Amino acid sequence: MQFDFSSEVPLYQQVAEEIEDAILSGAFEEETQVPSTTEISTTYRINPATVLKGMTQLTQEGILYKKRGVGMFVSPGAGARILQKRRAAFYEGYVVKLLEEARKLGMSRQEVIELIKGGSQDEQRN
Repeated sequence: MQFDFSSEVPLYQQVAEEIEDAILSGAFEEETQVPSTTEISTTYRINPATVLKGMTQLTQEGILYKKRGVGMFVSPGAGARILQKRRAAFYEGYVVKLLEEARKLGMSRQEVIELIKGGSQDEQRN
């Protein structure tokens, strides 16, 4: 896990995103325990309340669940929920804005598609 203490993204949100990233990468599989609030706060020198806020957010979203007296675990289907959430955010944050800007520039959807295809071909060559 890496945290940017100078970022505009709140630290609790960074905690949640780092846990999500670990779930997506397979580091935390479904039904496995995640590090405790204390472990994360001690290791990364983050206020335990901040870590708890990030974990609470993930619990409310159904990504994590709590086993009383044991700790926090990855919920079944957590990876799929994270992908769905992030795809929706990608669409809202990038695609919608891209299409709005393309409209302002008088570009057709086909022109935008061709630009994207060209960009992905450039990436394949590198």
